[in-house]
Amino acid sequence: MLSHEDNERLTRVGRGTPMGEVFRRYWLPTLLSPELVGDGSPVRLKLLGENLVAFRSTNGDAGIVDAFCPHRRGPMFFGRNEKGGLRCAYHGWKFAPGGECLDMPTEPKDSSYRSRIRIKSYPCFESGGMLWTYMGPPDQQPPRPDFELLRAPSTHRCVSRTVQDCNYLQALEGGLDSSHATILHNITIGDLTFLDDYERTTPKLNVQSRDYGFQYSGIRVTGNRHWVRVYQYIMPATQLRARSVPVRGETAPPRVPLINGHFWIPNDDVTTTVFNFSYSADPAIELDRQFWLAAEADYGRGPDDVLPDFRLKKNLANNYMIDRELQKTRSFTGITGINTQDVAIQEGMGPIADRSEEHLGSTDGAIVALRRLLMEATRRVASGGTLRGIDPATYRGVRAVDHYADGEADIPALIAREVQARY
Repeated sequence: MLSHEDNERLTRVGRGTPMGEVFRRYWLPTLLSPELVGDGSPVRLKLLGENLVAFRSTNGDAGIVDAFCPHRRGPMFFGRNEKGGLRCAYHGWKFAPGGECLDMPTEPKDSSYRSRIRIKSYPCFESGGMLWTYMGPPDQQPPRPDFELLRAPSTHRCVSRTVQDCNYLQALEGGLDSSHATILHNITIGDLTFLDDYERTTPKLNVQSRDYGFQYSGIRVTGNRHWVRVYQYIMPATQLRARSVPVRGETAPPRVPLINGHFWIPNDDVTTTVFNFSYSADPAIELDRQFWLAAEADYGRGPDDVLPDFRLKKNLANNYMIDRELQKTRSFTGITGINTQDVAIQEGMGPIADRSEEHLGSTDGAIVALRRLLMEATRRVASGGTLRGIDPATYRGVRAVDHYADGEADIPALIAREVQARY
């Protein structure tokens, strides 16, 4: 459990809050690149409690600027995106993607006022099909991220975006909790006797601290083999996991072995944008769109499952369309879609979970490690220290693992081999 004070410390993300300042020290994904079109409509964006607007100018450059014009606070979303800049519809002041004022129709032509006015803007770049930004002090801007995902060719990777109505931390914690997978996501429940099989249901966890966050393994005994899953947590809010072996009653491994993961990015204290990514674990095998879309549909976030605002059609307002008969006979939850099941639990906790009421168990080692790292990060920012994962060299060579080992003695060598990045 956390005290109420520590829970507030880790969940509030506005400017000046401890965790808000931690997030502002990292590059963060904000939108999918295809969401912005040259001279097209601006996109409203809320990030770490700040109201912003993103747009792509005539030459293809992307910009992220204040949602309101510095003149009289006119809404930039209604502006005209044309000829290299975004022009406020109120009085016509026009701004470049980098924030420079390009035109002031309401001021004399010989006025120098334009050179002294800027709209607040944040540096950004595009990689991996996403638009990234940095919102912290300019003199502390870190190197650009170098996840293996970003080095995989476009033929081998795919990214989607969804929005959750809850604080980022309960979503992040859900992604780092491997012990729930055989229970929450079970769709072949039978007579429920699997709940009595501790060795099969409960993974043996091992959490190892790293300069970027931590690496943790969850190992289950399945028959005469060991199912080895290694996750990576990369500060501040990234998870890597793999999908290479048959699960949930499957008889064969997936056609494309995958490294999957998420970036959980706070819009504000009670809303989170999730970037869901997949890339082929094997550089020799492309990730075709048909395979990826089928996987997204299985997760419950395919194109037909998502509303225009990136929220799921199955949501808290309709109880995620839970089927109680299905819950009795086949599915542990009665909710269809692996990701939908996760979202139901995470949003169902309320906007911000009260961790002072928790009672943690033996399988919560990764959750405890995560909270300690985040608390450490808030202290490091306050003291001017260096944060974990700021240097991309610390994590560029790692990936997740999903394999079987014949014997327990084979596990360390398997992990050491398979955890190495291949792009």
